[in-house]
Amino acid sequence: MPTTAFGAPVAVTTGSADPTAPLVVLLHGRGSDESSILALAPHLPVGPTYAALRAPIREGGGYAWFANRGIGRPLAESLTETMTWFRQWLEGVAPSGRPVVLIGFSGGAAFAGGLLLSDPQRYAGAAILLGTLPFDAGVPVSTGRLDDKPVFVSQGDQDVVIPRELLDRTWTYLHDESGASVTSRRDPVGHSLTGGTVDALGTWLTSVEVHPSGTHTA
Repeated sequence: MPTTAFGAPVAVTTGSADPTAPLVVLLHGRGSDESSILALAPHLPVGPTYAALRAPIREGGGYAWFANRGIGRPLAESLTETMTWFRQWLEGVAPSGRPVVLIGFSGGAAFAGGLLLSDPQRYAGAAILLGTLPFDAGVPVSTGRLDDKPVFVSQGDQDVVIPRELLDRTWTYLHDESGASVTSRRDPVGHSLTGGTVDALGTWLTSVEVHPSGTHTA
């Protein structure tokens, strides 16, 4: 599928109107749309621009970030195509030098993880909420791949939407292999965000100090 087949990106923004402010990209779950994830923005710190982007592939009554071969298992070719589409959009709204943080929920978490793993230096950090990294989908998951990169990961102990083996593999990779600077939280819930997780996400986002060069400290 050519990138042009996806059509023009649809995004809704809120927060700072300063074109040099850090950009936080909100990536919704599979089968949803940008309006659902945009509801997270009012609960996050003031200062950045928040952009909720609609995924490019129609699915049911909503949209998806990639075709898959099972829940949490992207097809490599599809993920490559949609990440290319995303990068073209990103260059238009955040030219190199504008700090970018990714926040993805469920299927959007896998997409955020794919973007971060494919080009760690492009992003100031990423949050993987109730989702898995896209293992076996053509993106590198080598040891030290995310060296010192700020990553927030949250999981529900009772989540039965994302396969447990993928949640556990994500947790282990981020904490023990990736080299990332990880902030993590587990809650006794299913496939949903708790108020405590949203508060912790906001605290983490504040701690990710971004600079015009795209470098970061945490």
